[in-house]
Amino acid sequence: MFKTNRKAGYPIHEMILNRWSPRAFSSEPVSDTELMTIFEAARWAQSSFNNQPWRFLYARTGSANWQQFFNLLEPGNQVWTSKAQLLVVVLSKKTFDYDGRPSITHTFDTGAAAQNMALQGTYMNIVVHGMEGFDYERAKTALKIPDDYQVEAMFAIGKLGNKQDLPPKLQEREKPSDRKSLPEIVFEGAFPASTKERSTNT
Repeated sequence: MFKTNRKAGYPIHEMILNRWSPRAFSSEPVSDTELMTIFEAARWAQSSFNNQPWRFLYARTGSANWQQFFNLLEPGNQVWTSKAQLLVVVLSKKTFDYDGRPSITHTFDTGAAAQNMALQGTYMNIVVHGMEGFDYERAKTALKIPDDYQVEAMFAIGKLGNKQDLPPKLQEREKPSDRKSLPEIVFEGAFPASTKERSTNT
């Protein structure tokens, strides 16, 4: 399991505390069993009416599909994802299977599945790095995604590499970030009239 120097304000499971999003990947392959184990973790996420709206499209480096997925990324993300072993496009189904009604929580539920993937990756020492820096519209067209599905995010997946292999600016960012304090995000009763916000890195 990954280990970081993060400090929690309350005693939480170390897997949650140590999950972070490195950009440095090694050339070590991710096996089919490892990949499907990560997807298996997603399968068991919570969802409204047990609808399980999450869907995942993926491409392995060197495969016939890789370049199509890679080309969806913004140049800034291509710099470091070029060494990832897999790229995954995360989708959510916008309607319920049982009656076709719109699902308000399809995005929320799919986020839970994605977090399961990230935590399982942490447990297995596999990087599961989520990102929004890609062309959502082109992904929908290029990957022939039906209209009743929403493109949510992409993941880069692979084994942890050396930060020295990254460009200098990314090397500076290659460390686990802190989080907002509980008083900034948790409120008893109604939403407060004003809150102190501060930006954090992912």
